[in-house]
Amino acid sequence: MTNPERLALIEARLQALAPSALRIEDESHLHAGHAGAQGGAGHYRVHIEAECFRGQSPVARHRLVYDRLADLIPHAVHALAIHASAPGPARK
Repeated sequence: MTNPERLALIEARLQALAPSALRIEDESHLHAGHAGAQGGAGHYRVHIEAECFRGQSPVARHRLVYDRLADLIPHAVHALAIHASAPGPARK
């Protein structure tokens, strides 16, 4: 799987959470030479805002994201940083 295909797949899977905002950053280049990056596994940072996160603890929010991507970890996705929140006023 190419990296653009992997990014598209991650985005498609996370659409099930009906995000009002979604940004996926490919940080794989920051981990070049890292053992986990060998074989093409990627490192990503996900910023997702969705109503389904309202009232959920940070752990519960992360579980919702991991549940959508579980079969991609650790082979296609080696590392995943998650920033998940419910819609609302911008934080300062």
